[in-house]
Amino acid sequence: MTQLSGKVALVTGASSGLGAVVARVFAQRGASVFGIARSADQMATVFESVPGGKYASVDITTADACNDAVAQCVAEFGRLDVLVNVAGFHQMRHTTTMTDQEWNHDLAVNLNGPFYLCRAALPHLLQSAGNIVNVTSIAGVEGEVYSAGYCAAKHGLVGLTRALAVEYTKEKIRVNALCPGGMPTPQATEFTAPDNADWDLIMRIASPRGFMETEDVAKAIAFLASDDAAAIHGAVYRVDNGKGAG
Repeated sequence: MTQLSGKVALVTGASSGLGAVVARVFAQRGASVFGIARSADQMATVFESVPGGKYASVDITTADACNDAVAQCVAEFGRLDVLVNVAGFHQMRHTTTMTDQEWNHDLAVNLNGPFYLCRAALPHLLQSAGNIVNVTSIAGVEGEVYSAGYCAAKHGLVGLTRALAVEYTKEKIRVNALCPGGMPTPQATEFTAPDNADWDLIMRIASPRGFMETEDVAKAIAFLASDDAAAIHGAVYRVDNGKGAG
C-alpha cells in the first residue's frame, strides 16, 4: 500500500464524491487531511471517518478565501505537503444557449479556484518539497458533448499543470494531473441533459466497461501524491477504465 505517513494534504471538494473518498483514502494511508468545500455540514459527516482531519467551508472561486484556506491548513498542522484540487462543477448546456454567467461559473470552479490554491500553496510546498495533484477529467484531454465551459476549463487545468511543471523543474516539487473517467459520483449520476439532447453523443462519454470504483481513482491520486511517484513530474494521467484505449 502506498503510504502518506507524516504528510499534510489539503483536499478540495471534500464534502462529497471523489473529494470525500480522497480524504478518507489519504487518512487511511497516514496523511493529516485538511478538507475544504462549500458545505460544512456534509464535511462533518465525511470527516467522522477521517481520523485527525480538519475541515473548513470555503468558496474556492474567491482568491481571498483560497489564501485563507491554505493559511488555516498550515496553522492547524504546521506545514503543507500535498495540494489535491478535486473540486469541480459540470453542467450540460447547448453552447448557443449557455449564458455568460454559466460559462464564467464553469471557469471559476474548475480553473480559477485551482489556480488560486496553487498560487497560495506553492510557497509552502517549496519549503516541504511537496507536490500538487490537479484532478481534471477526460474532458481535459478530449471533447465532451454539451460541455464547452467544462471542457475549456479542464483543458486549462491541464495547461496550468504543465506550465507549473516547467516553471518548477529545478525545484524539489512535483506537479501532476490526473484525468478520471466516469465514476458513480453525484456529478456523474445526477446530471441534467439539455433539451433536445442527442443521447448517442452523451453515451460516448462513458467507457464501454462502465463506471470505475471511485476508491480506485482515489488510490491513483494517493500514488501520485506519495514518494513512490518521486520521478513523476509534469505528467497527465488518464484513469478512465479503458475509454481511451485504442
